Amino acid sequence: MSTLSHGTGPSAVLSDHLPHGSIPWRALAPIAMTAVLALIPAPEGLPQHAWYFFAIFAGVVVGLMLEPLPGGAIGIIGVSLVAALAPWVLYSPAELAKPGFKAPNAALNWALSGFANSTVWLIFGAFMFAMGYEKTGLGRRLALQLVKLMGRRTLMLGYAVVLTDTLLAPFTPSNTARSGGTIYPVIRNLPALYDSKPNDPSARRIGSYLMWVAIAGTCVTSSMFVTALAPNLLAVELIKKTAKLDIGWTQWFVAFLPVGVLLLILIPILTYWLYPPEVKEGKEVPQWAAKELGTMGGMSGREMLLAALVVLALALWIFGGDVINATTVALVVISLMLLTAVFSWEDMITNKAAWNTLAWFATLVALADGLSKVGFVKWFADSVAAHMGGFTPGMAMVALILVFYFTHYLFASVTAHTTAMLPVMLAVGSTIPGMNMLQFALSLAFTLGLMGILTPYATGPSPVYYGSGYLPTADYWKLGGVFGVLFIAVFLLLGLPWMAMMG
Repeated sequence: MSTLSHGTGPSAVLSDHLPHGSIPWRALAPIAMTAVLALIPAPEGLPQHAWYFFAIFAGVVVGLMLEPLPGGAIGIIGVSLVAALAPWVLYSPAELAKPGFKAPNAALNWALSGFANSTVWLIFGAFMFAMGYEKTGLGRRLALQLVKLMGRRTLMLGYAVVLTDTLLAPFTPSNTARSGGTIYPVIRNLPALYDSKPNDPSARRIGSYLMWVAIAGTCVTSSMFVTALAPNLLAVELIKKTAKLDIGWTQWFVAFLPVGVLLLILIPILTYWLYPPEVKEGKEVPQWAAKELGTMGGMSGREMLLAALVVLALALWIFGGDVINATTVALVVISLMLLTAVFSWEDMITNKAAWNTLAWFATLVALADGLSKVGFVKWFADSVAAHMGGFTPGMAMVALILVFYFTHYLFASVTAHTTAMLPVMLAVGSTIPGMNMLQFALSLAFTLGLMGILTPYATGPSPVYYGSGYLPTADYWKLGGVFGVLFIAVFLLLGLPWMAMMG
């Protein structure tokens, strides 16, 4: 599978490096997980059909983590299995006994419900925007321009990398496509200009610094914009379904802004201190960028057209919410891209990442909704809430945020983490008297991008930078721990008070 298959599943990259003998194990693990859980009696207080549903759901999550098949295929298999076994896993005996109730038809409607979800199509639309950047070369031109302007000093080059990611992030829901597919191909050319080689002591000359700044920066920008990471949009939908709260693009951006700005300022300078490059300055980088820009020539009409369309979409997303739906904006702009030949219909139908993500998220939305439908989320929330006695709402919020954040060490997919954990944590929070649910829901969602810094497999671009040869395993884990603690500490100390002040 291509490393750009989606923005949240690094197992696609990891699978390229796994020995062939491990493939059967990865394929059997989801089945084994489902079978083992199904054979265990349902916990006290939980209906048996809800436990069976959870067993299938857990198998799907394991499949998303190990990815023996593309995410879309795993999602479709999961909802198809639930729909086929609906009388035993989706509906209670009381529901089945209702006059006129037809489980097969109701189950099919449930299985397909995600494909009618506007958020799913917004995600699809944002992938088309990313393809426009790639097809026109606008993303590469932007990166090269910043390197040309800011690349003489290594520290400023770090800020150029972060700034590039920040400018691309609002329109690129796949951080793998944005960072791994647009930024990494540019910056991987830079270390060689200083004789900084991968898998070599010379890596620390400049290559290691650039690679760490790039992966750390994309983790922050992935949290800064709701459209910068596909699971963010999934989280918004799950929050709407579970907590009955609507979160808009501007609301998300403003609530995270102080944390995002501070972290983006800190990342290059902290990396410069904690993981210092040996080369502090030089003229080779801006010269190389100028040469590459000269090869590209002047800005093409397609690039200018795409830039205008992107600005139009952003303006409507920010200011036009009362007039036109965000998904409608995306579909209209995509139509304009097709009409003006920014990309072709052939490009669109062959964009496997977009269609895979459409199937994947549509089925995940249905499956996550199913956990609430069968009563599992309420049962789990009540069980956890029973152990939260004596906690103030503030203490409980911080504790639950930390649990949600650091359990990502167990996940190789932000999407799988979101699907498995977010509805449950929201349900637990809703049982705590005095809990500010909007602040709590936003706080959980904001950590989705930040948690990508923790491990070499935590988010899509992680294996790209880890596999670059410039970040040795021990260095990656140490830096991941340090920056992981830094990210969540800044969020708790600055982000929570800021949101409380906002009301």
